[in-house]
Parts: sequence; structure tokens; C-alpha cells
Amino acid sequence: MLPTSSSTTSLSTNKVSRIKLFDLEFESDHYYIKRPRVVEQIQFDNRTFYAKFERIDEPLTPLLVEQHLNRDYTIAVPLLKEGLTDYLIIEYKGEEYQRFIPLVKHLFRTEGIEDFTLFKGKDEEKVQAFIRVHGMPLDEAESYLAMLSDKLKTRVNKHWKTLPSSMLPEAYNIVTLPYRQIG
Repeated sequence: MLPTSSSTTSLSTNKVSRIKLFDLEFESDHYYIKRPRVVEQIQFDNRTFYAKFERIDEPLTPLLVEQHLNRDYTIAVPLLKEGLTDYLIIEYKGEEYQRFIPLVKHLFRTEGIEDFTLFKGKDEEKVQAFIRVHGMPLDEAESYLAMLSDKLKTRVNKHWKTLPSSMLPEAYNIVTLPYRQIG
């Protein structure tokens, strides 16, 4: 399925684009592109982060999404807008990825989560679980993700991260666009 652009609107001098990819929809006035080197040192909460994703203050376009899917670039989008998120993400990367997929599906169904989609990341052993929420505050998102993470820990070794997180700077509360949907 090719990505499509739904609309682009002008807000003062910033443009906001709405991009649909698979059954996901992202709206943003910027995106991030992965570089082969560190592009920024970020001081946050007494820690130093070394960002390889460079923020591009332009709307994401269908051409960029297509280039991402062709693996020409690695593109990421922000998860937070004014402290709210539309997606909760669990990114698994490990040898047990084939076991993780049915496990996370079962957990979501047990918890009554129906609006989720699983994707493959750039590497074969990377699985991205997107849970659709509508404007959920960051603290509520973190609490919900912590509960899901705790339940997963009882079944499989922890090789995942959850996003968004208040423990990370804005430039790290991003998600790499998926490459392929898992059935």
C-alpha cells in the first residue's frame, strides 16, 4: 500500500501535513531523518543524549515516505503534540520477535485493546505495536504503557521500549515509520 497525503494546511508560517501510512495517520509540521553521525547533543534531566535523528522543520511528504519505504532514508515522526499523543508504541527488538507477536496480540485482546496494529521495523527482529488513542495526556500514556510492560515482563525477556516517555527529551519521543504491516 502506497502512502498518501490527505491534506496540507497552513497555520501562520508553518505548514502541517497529514500523512496516512497503512492504517496510521500522522499530522505534523516537522519530521526527523536519521543521519550516520551524531547531529546533536541534548542535555536532559542530568543526562546527555546523542541524537542521530535530525529535526527537519518541514511537513512530511508522500515522496519522503516512499523513500523511507524504499530504505533510501530512515524517517521518524514526533509522538507528542502539546503534551498529548495519538499513539502508544511498544517497540520490540530481540531474538524472540516471533514469540512476541502472538503474545502482544493476546495481551491487547485480554486488556480490551482493539485499535492496534503491528508492523515490522527496518530489521527483521524489530516489531512495532501501535495502539491508537485520541489525544491522551503523556502521564496517562506512561501509566498505561507501564502496566502493559509489566504484564509482558512475566512472559518474555524485556527487549522493548515504550513511547512516549517523560524520561526522554522531545527529540527522542519519536517513532520510526514502519515498513510492513503484520497480519
